[in-house]
Amino acid sequence: MGKRILSRRRGAAPPRMVSPSHRHKGDVKYPVAYLGAGTVESLEHAPGRTQVLARVRFADLGEPILMVACEGMSVGQRVVFTNKTHIEPGNVTVVSKIPEGTPIFNIEARPNDGGKFCKTAGSAAEIVSHDAEKTVVRMPSGKFREVHPLARATIGLVAGGGRGDKPFLKAGKKHHAMRAKGIRWPRVRGVAMNPVDHPHGGGSHNFKGAPTSQARGTPPGALVGKIAPKRTGMRR
Repeated sequence: MGKRILSRRRGAAPPRMVSPSHRHKGDVKYPVAYLGAGTVESLEHAPGRTQVLARVRFADLGEPILMVACEGMSVGQRVVFTNKTHIEPGNVTVVSKIPEGTPIFNIEARPNDGGKFCKTAGSAAEIVSHDAEKTVVRMPSGKFREVHPLARATIGLVAGGGRGDKPFLKAGKKHHAMRAKGIRWPRVRGVAMNPVDHPHGGGSHNFKGAPTSQARGTPPGALVGKIAPKRTGMRR
């Protein structure tokens, strides 16, 4: 009798496939609608993340907050939350006040959501153009994204760049690095499995043997390969 394939079992979020909570320092978000200045208390390693975190204390906030550290940030540095043009690495301001060509990171998808985009170590987006209703940002992938003018972002690029340049060398090192983030590794190709383990498995060589497109209503044990598009035909 067959069973649900690994990619489908992962959707149930068993402990083995979830990033453990004790490896996370806490929420890394901007304070909602906050304006003020604080001081970096410490730079901390977060095992469940790729980037370095900065613990910043503000005089008018009770507990220090966690922020994504920028390249070159140091303990004792002053960090400013503003809605004006105050371009210094580590400062946070609305994207409409940031000059074109400035590198930014930890960009909000909508105002006051705390920061969603461009948070990986060494990454940075770039302000392309401004409009009355939107700001166009070039993401690290090269994609152009429209952002609300009042969405906030941090000036600079994320600390920890170059971390991928050093090879892992041992499979065990890679295993523990992926385990910290709840990522199952290594990932075996479906065509390399037996027929009982995957719909693409079996045969005398690595060949799927059937179309890989599947309907959206396909049962979980067979939902592999490419999922059918939500729409077909020419747009009118």
